Amino acid sequence: MPISSPTEFTPPREYRTDRRSPARWLFSHTRRHAWLMLLMLIGALGNAAGLGFIPRVIGRTFDQFLAALPDAETALSVLVKGALLLAGTYALRSLFMALRNLSAETLAQRIERDVRDEFYAALLGKSMAFHDKVSVGEVMARATSDIREINLMFSPGLSLVIGSGAFLLAPLLYAGRYHPALLLTPVLFVSTFGVVLALLLRQLLPLSMGVREAFGRLSSRLNEVLDGIETVKALALEDREATRLRGQVRRYRDLVVQRAAVEARFWPLFLYSVAMGLGTGHALYLFLQGVLTLGDVVGYVGLLQLFRFPAFVSQFAYSQVALGLASAERLLQYLNQRSHLDQNLGGYRAVMRGAVRFDQVTFGYEPDRPVLHDISFEVQPGMRVAIVGPMGSGKSTLVKLIPRIYDVDKGGVFVDDVDVRDWNLDALRSQIAMIEQDLFLFSKTVAENIAFGRPDASMEDIQRAAQLAQIHDTILRFPEGYDTVVGERGLTLSGGQRQRIALARAFLVDPRILILDDATSAIDSETEDRIQRAIFSVARGRTTFLITHRLSQIRWADWILVLDKGYLVAQGRHEDLLRSCALYRRLFVPPGSSPRRMRLS
Repeated sequence: MPISSPTEFTPPREYRTDRRSPARWLFSHTRRHAWLMLLMLIGALGNAAGLGFIPRVIGRTFDQFLAALPDAETALSVLVKGALLLAGTYALRSLFMALRNLSAETLAQRIERDVRDEFYAALLGKSMAFHDKVSVGEVMARATSDIREINLMFSPGLSLVIGSGAFLLAPLLYAGRYHPALLLTPVLFVSTFGVVLALLLRQLLPLSMGVREAFGRLSSRLNEVLDGIETVKALALEDREATRLRGQVRRYRDLVVQRAAVEARFWPLFLYSVAMGLGTGHALYLFLQGVLTLGDVVGYVGLLQLFRFPAFVSQFAYSQVALGLASAERLLQYLNQRSHLDQNLGGYRAVMRGAVRFDQVTFGYEPDRPVLHDISFEVQPGMRVAIVGPMGSGKSTLVKLIPRIYDVDKGGVFVDDVDVRDWNLDALRSQIAMIEQDLFLFSKTVAENIAFGRPDASMEDIQRAAQLAQIHDTILRFPEGYDTVVGERGLTLSGGQRQRIALARAFLVDPRILILDDATSAIDSETEDRIQRAIFSVARGRTTFLITHRLSQIRWADWILVLDKGYLVAQGRHEDLLRSCALYRRLFVPPGSSPRRMRLS
C-alpha cells in the first residue's frame, strides 16, 4: 500500500510503506535497513555460538586436567591452554555482542527517524476536518511517546528477543554432541517456553494498548489544562483541575500495574529451574551408566545454563515488543484516516484574477448536519465584499471554502471560473491570504513571523509590510526590534499587536484574494482607522472578503452578503439592504433610529 492515498497531500518520499497491519508497517520500514538486521542477526548468532562453545571447552579441559593430574606440569599446561582458548572465545563473543548491540541501536534510531518523518508528513497533509476532530494532546502523545516506544521495541526489545532466540538454539545444536538422549530436555524446554510466550503476548498486547491509550488521554487532558491555564487561574479552579488530572494519572497507573502483574508471573524462570533439574539429573544418570565423562556432565550443565538468559529477559523484552506493536497500531489509526482533500498536483495553475463564484453550495462539518445551505453569489475581480450576520450564521465557514480548507458537500466554489477542486492546491492557496479571528504566531522572531509565507523576503519587504499594517513603529520599540522572539502563540504580545503582525504577514505575500475574518477586533479605534486605510490601499486590485460587525469597516465594501442560520438571506449595497432587509437593519440600526438618517463614517 502507498504511504498515503493519492487524494492526500504528502511531501515526496523515497519509498512506500505497507499500512495493512502494525507488523507489516514496521517490516516495510525495517526492510530498508536489511543490512542492519543482517548484522544484528550475525552478532546474535555469533554471540550465542561462542557462549555455547564455552561449556564444551570447560568440560573438555576438566577431563584433560583430571587425566593429567599425576603430572603437575602437564596439568598446568592443560589449564593454560584451556584458559587461553576461553579468553579468545570470550573476546570473539564480545565482538559479536558489540556488533549486535550497535546494529540494533542504529536500526532503532533510523526507524524512529523514518516513522517520525512519515507521521509528521501525514499530519501536515491531513485536512482540517481531521484536525478538527482530534485532540492536540492525543496527537502529541502519538507523535512523541508512541514513536519513542517503537524505537525501544527495536533496541533493546527486538535485540534481546533475537539474542535470546539464538541462546535457545545453542543447546539444541550442541547437546546432541554429548549424547542424543540429552536433546530431550532442551527440546521440551524450548517447546514449552514457546507456548508460555505465546500466552504471555496474548495477555500483554491488549494491556499494552490500554496503557498507551491511557497515556494519550492523560497527555490530552494535560495539554487542555495548560492551553487554558489563564482561564483556570482566573476562575481559581486549580484544585478541581488537579483532581481531574490525578484521576487520569490513577487510571494510567492502574493499567501499568496490571501489565506489570502479567510480566511478574515467573513462568519462564520456573521452566528454566525445572529444565536445569531434569537436565542435570539426566546427565548424572548417563554418567553413572558410564556413557558420559564427568567433563561431559560439566559441559552439558553449563550448556543448559544458556536458557537462563532468554528466561530472564522474556519478562522485559517481549513486553517491550508488545508496547511497540500497540504504539504502531495507534499511529496507524491516524495514518490510515484518509483525507478527501487532495493536493491535485496536476491541477490548474495560473495567476489569479480574483473572480469568486458560489454555485448552490451546501456544506457541513458532519455530512448530515449542514452549516451552509444552497449559497449562491458572484464576486468580480477587485471587489470588496463584506459578510455580515448574527453569531453562528456561517460567515467564517463560508470564507474557508474559498482556499479549500474544506470541500463543499454539494454545489461548487469557483475561482476565475475554475472549480477550486480543479486547482492545484498550492497554486490556489499561495494566492489567497486569510487572517482569522484566532490568530496564531509562532515562537520565532517578529521578522520570521511576518515572513512566514515568504521566507525569502528581504528585510525591506518585511518592514514595508509592517508599515502598511501600522506595526513598524511598535516593533522598533521592542527590546530587539524585528529580532525579538515572541512567546508561544504570540502570548507575550497584546491582541492588537498580534493582529497587526498577522496583517503584515498577509500583506507580504501579495495575495490576489484577501480574507479578513474580524481581523481588527482587538485594535483601538485610532489604530483601526489607520489599518482600515492600509487595508483599503493594499486591497486595490485585489478581491477582498471582510467579515465584520463594524459599520466603519463595511463602508469600504462594494457588496454585502447577509447570512442567517447558514442561509444567504440577502445581498446588495448598504443603502439598499437597509431598506429591503429587516435582519440587516436589526444588526446595524440602533433601536429608535431611522435608516434614512443612518450614516457610515
